[in-house]
Amino acid sequence: MSETALPKDDVRPVLDAPADAPVETAPPAVEQHRGNGLAIVALLLGAAGVAVGGWGVWQVRHLQANNQQQLSQLQALNDQAQSLKLNEQRLTARLEQMPAAEELDARSRLVTQLQGDQQRLNQRLETVLGASRKDWRLAEAEHLLRLASLRLSALQDISSAQALVQGADEILREQNDPGAFAAREQVAKTLVALRSTEQPDRTGLFLRLGALRDQVINLTELAPEYKDRGESLLGLTADGDGASRWAQWWDQISRYIRIDFSADKNVRPLLAGQSLSQVRLALSLALEQAQWAALNGQATVYTQALAEARDVLKGNFNPDNPQSKIMLEQVVELSKQPVTVVTPDLTGTLSTVQAYLERRNVNAEDSVKPLAKPAANTMQEATP
Repeated sequence: MSETALPKDDVRPVLDAPADAPVETAPPAVEQHRGNGLAIVALLLGAAGVAVGGWGVWQVRHLQANNQQQLSQLQALNDQAQSLKLNEQRLTARLEQMPAAEELDARSRLVTQLQGDQQRLNQRLETVLGASRKDWRLAEAEHLLRLASLRLSALQDISSAQALVQGADEILREQNDPGAFAAREQVAKTLVALRSTEQPDRTGLFLRLGALRDQVINLTELAPEYKDRGESLLGLTADGDGASRWAQWWDQISRYIRIDFSADKNVRPLLAGQSLSQVRLALSLALEQAQWAALNGQATVYTQALAEARDVLKGNFNPDNPQSKIMLEQVVELSKQPVTVVTPDLTGTLSTVQAYLERRNVNAEDSVKPLAKPAANTMQEATP
């Protein structure tokens, strides 16, 4: 490809020229120009060859890279095909282990039957539990009525009994049972009777009697003494006189002996020392007994104790003394306060509620007996 062909015009004259004609030689400048052109053409052809070779090499490498990528993809596809084959084998093994369609149908029917039996048993269990809760609440109502009756009979506590009966009435109202009409009617009558009964203030009476007991110690002085008001003969005599000694002696005697010329007044013996302490103790014990009777609702004991306290005050203390007079007035006032009350009888109400509970239990037993047989039959059907 590097060789150059001569032009046709130059060849023909050479062929056509006679053999003996002289050959003309080209000038040197033309030959040099022609040699440069040939070199340039050769360089271009070489560059083109190099370019074609480089492009070929790039194409080869590109094809190799594509081949390598295709090989890796092919390997990945082979791996996936292998894993799919293994999964197919596992699925096939599982399918072989699965029971037949007829057996699956039988099992599905059995599961459906068991679910139905379970639903029926759940419904019956809820019914039984609901009935038991109601029974517990009704038993609680009966217990509240018993406590109210005990509070009335033992302590005559109207407020506590009213709260207990109110709780029993709320429980009966929660049942929403027409059969409880008679029991609720009796409970309502009992509530009206309790609300119309006045509760005595036993705590207030106890505290007032205790305050009177604290004042017993301050009724009178232990030993009243004669106080000189300037009427003594001691100041009328002079010192050294014989009459002065008699005046001193008389002043000492007057501390222990008093002469009252008012004969129309009732003369009482003056209490002093141990006698006064015994009287105070008797008065305090009478007031303490009245406190106990007020708390326990013992009207007879309460009246007798205050009567004894009144007698002690009248018989042993001066009624003109303001302290003993005020205490006597308070004792008389407290003796008029009631400590007992006529409480309503809860026996009829309790009997009515108990009769309602007995009727309800009988009806519940009659309704549960027919349901026992179907439950046993379903359990026998489910066991095979």
